[in-house]
Amino acid sequence: MPLIADPWFYAVAVPAVLIVGLAKGGFGAGLAMLGVPLMSLVISPVHAAGIMLPILCAMDVVAVVSYRGTAHRRSLMILLPGALVGIVLGYATAAWVDEAYVRLIVGLVTLLFVLDYWTGGAARPATRPNAAKGVFWGTVAGFTSFVSHAGGPPAQMYLLPQKMDRVLFSGTMVLTFAVMNAVKLVPYALLGQFDRANLLTSACLLPLAPIATYVGVRLVRVVSQDLFYKITYVGVFLVSLKLIRDGLAGLF
Repeated sequence: MPLIADPWFYAVAVPAVLIVGLAKGGFGAGLAMLGVPLMSLVISPVHAAGIMLPILCAMDVVAVVSYRGTAHRRSLMILLPGALVGIVLGYATAAWVDEAYVRLIVGLVTLLFVLDYWTGGAARPATRPNAAKGVFWGTVAGFTSFVSHAGGPPAQMYLLPQKMDRVLFSGTMVLTFAVMNAVKLVPYALLGQFDRANLLTSACLLPLAPIATYVGVRLVRVVSQDLFYKITYVGVFLVSLKLIRDGLAGLF
């Protein structure tokens, strides 16, 4: 099959790519993980993940150029080694890991994180980069990103409490996941995710990627700091509910 031709697929895939593009541009960071679940309404999650990764990489190029020179270097140096370990663990355990358990656990932890922020965490002083916490959450982010493109919430649980400037936060998230997605290309190829149908379908959707990502970048720069963090926490909350729902559905 040279290309997915089902119109219902594109009715779902086009909005999915637009939402993911806004998130990859830094607006509503974390919502990028919704791309695969949305596409999974009409195709298998395995095919959806294979289609989305090249699109995510194209979005990363636009986002990295847009945020060039804007990233919290200390946090990057802490997060990325753990993330690479997580990706290796994800590849090594791909045949045995139950994605439903991963989604449920990440969803529950993320939900508790957001509820803690809303019930007092917002008033706490900003945290400083911590190597132990950063490596741990980076490893979780790398693993969950490999398994189900759901690495955003764990990375945010490390970065959000630092309460950095919204552009600096977005630039740090963008560069972190640009590196992770580039690394994931190799193990995904080894697992046979990039067959002809997947690649041609990715190419068909690709023109939407830079447009949506650029719009996301612009929104980050024009929205106020307070509103940006309110939107981000609401987005993380919604993602946590989605992860819990998907995890429970997979188990029961």
